[in-house]
Amino acid sequence: MRLFTLFALLFALLLAAPAGAAVPHTVQPGETLWSIAAANNLTTRTVAAFNGLSENSQVVLGSTVMVPSTSEGYASLQKAGLVSSAPAASASAPVASAPAASSAPAPLGGYTVRPGDTLSGLAASSRVSVSAIAAMNGLNPNGVLLAGTVLKLPTGAPAPARAAEPAPAQKIVPAAAPEPTSTRLGAGDVQAVAAQHGVSPSLASAIAWQESGFNNGMVSSANARGVMQVMPGTWNYVQQNLANRKLDPNSATDNVTAGVLYLKSLLNQTGGDESAAIAAYYQGLGALRSRGVFDDTKQYVANVQALRSRFGG
Repeated sequence: MRLFTLFALLFALLLAAPAGAAVPHTVQPGETLWSIAAANNLTTRTVAAFNGLSENSQVVLGSTVMVPSTSEGYASLQKAGLVSSAPAASASAPVASAPAASSAPAPLGGYTVRPGDTLSGLAASSRVSVSAIAAMNGLNPNGVLLAGTVLKLPTGAPAPARAAEPAPAQKIVPAAAPEPTSTRLGAGDVQAVAAQHGVSPSLASAIAWQESGFNNGMVSSANARGVMQVMPGTWNYVQQNLANRKLDPNSATDNVTAGVLYLKSLLNQTGGDESAAIAAYYQGLGALRSRGVFDDTKQYVANVQALRSRFGG
C-alpha cells in the first residue's frame, strides 16, 4: 500500500534535512501521537520511542514532535528494547524495478493473502503493528484473515514469505469504508470538489483519472477504493481530522472529497510543491521522506503532470 498524512511543514526544512534525518512536526489542533505516526506510515510506538514518550502520551498543541525515518525509528525501538536487535531493513535497499511505461503504475505495497498467512505474521515481516495494518486495510485485528484478501502493506516493506507463491484466483475485498460503488463521475464533478476545497482542479482530475478513470467501482490490488483510490485507513484519517462533516462511504463524490482533502494536506506539508505532493499521494509521505522517490513514483508523477493538460491545467 499508501499510505496515511498530516499538516503544514515548511518545505525548506524538508530540503535542508539530510537524507534519512528526522523531520520536526508542529502539533496542530485535533492531532494525536497516533495520527501523526499514521500520517507518516509509522507506528505510534515508533514515534513515541524516538521522542522518548509512551504510546499513550498526549501531545500538546503547538509543541514539536520529531518524525523519524524508518531506520531511525527502528533504531529507537531497538534501544528501548521494544524489538529484537536484528537489523532493520535498509532505507537504501533495492526496490523492485519500475514496470514498463503505462497509464497506471502498479500500486505500491499491494499483496494478496495466501493460505497460511496471518495478519500478525504479515505485520511482523513488515515491522509494523497488527493494529496498524488492520487500521489501514479496514480489518478486525482479531479476526480471521481469509486467503485472497487484498491488502496494502507498508511501502518498501520486505515481500512476505509467500509472495512468490501463486495468488488465489478469488480476490476478497475487506468490508470497510469507502465502499466501491458502480458509479462513474466526469471531470467536471472532480474539478468542482477540488475548487471547493482550494485544490487545483486540473491536478485533482489528473490524479483521479490516473487512479481510476473516474470509476468509483475500482478496487486496486492494494485495497484502495473508488475514484481517488482511497484506503480505508486514509478514509478514517480524513474523516477524523480533515473533513468538517460526515462523509458518505457509498458516495463517489465523497470519495473524491476524501482524496482531495488528503491531497490538500500533502500540498500543505510539501510547501505547495505539486510534484512532491503527487509523489506522496502515490508512495506515501513517510516513505517519500525516508527513502526518496522510487522509480515507479517518478513514472506516476510524470503521468499525472502529462494528464493535467487534458483537464485545463
